[in-house]
Amino acid sequence: MSLIELEEISKNYGSFRALDRVSLTIEPGITGLLGPNGAGKSTLIKVLLGLLRATSGRGRLLEFQLGRHNLQIRERVGYMPEDDCYLAGLSGVESVQLAAQLSRFPGLEALRRAHEILDFCGMGQERYRTVETYSTGMRQKLRFAQALVHDPPLLILDEPTSGLDPAEREAMLNRIKILARQHGKAVLLCTHILPDVQAVSDAVIILAKSRVRIAERLERLSQPTSPSLKIHVLGDAAAFTQRLERAGFKARVDALGAITVDGQHAELAARIWQVAQQANIGVRSIEPSRNSLEEIFLSAVREQPDAHS
Repeated sequence: MSLIELEEISKNYGSFRALDRVSLTIEPGITGLLGPNGAGKSTLIKVLLGLLRATSGRGRLLEFQLGRHNLQIRERVGYMPEDDCYLAGLSGVESVQLAAQLSRFPGLEALRRAHEILDFCGMGQERYRTVETYSTGMRQKLRFAQALVHDPPLLILDEPTSGLDPAEREAMLNRIKILARQHGKAVLLCTHILPDVQAVSDAVIILAKSRVRIAERLERLSQPTSPSLKIHVLGDAAAFTQRLERAGFKARVDALGAITVDGQHAELAARIWQVAQQANIGVRSIEPSRNSLEEIFLSAVREQPDAHS
């Protein structure tokens, strides 16, 4: 069963249309929500949570109708906002305990759950410090824990890795994957960081100019229109590309030194290894080519406004 179904959802602010006839089906797993600033991502999230009423259209989140069962929806969704939302003077563990109590957990059980979730989020003794003393990374962990503490089946995460250093960013992505793969939670991941979406997502939604440009499985989007191999070599990639062309291959090298050779995978690899051996070139890797999410994103946001009318 799909988690979210939207049909012709529009949202107007006066004469400005923030969402324009958005129709979507979101399946279980991790779905990346992408789009440039002003594309309508934040408005879409608020409509899903019942914080804004759509101007027109209809939708369903889990088994509940948007605009009619807002309280039931928010009880079953864990929302991590992009901006800070804490009460000054509370410690980290008290903040997460309060979030659990607002979801109707008794005080002692709420405290137990707060400690359990903060352990999962990698927060140690700093949980006892007041939140206003926290670094950006620690506040990110806190918001993540607050979204998770009531054990919702669906998480909506807005920029969860923003401001994190590389190690903490990888740890956050690993936690998201664990929640989805091992605990069966669905995740809507809203972010500007394309590599994060490529690393963890099963599907991608791209909004631009208030409309859906792409809504597709990431694996399908990543497949090139024609088969090819991506090659990384030790040495001069341009010289090896020329050597491949002289041997009859259709090859090209990009700005980062990766070589693309067109053709069926099974037929190419052995011949490429043979040419490399003859040219005394070390090959680091040969793998099927994939469209980069950056290329997919740029292509989508450059489409004309009526491309999907």
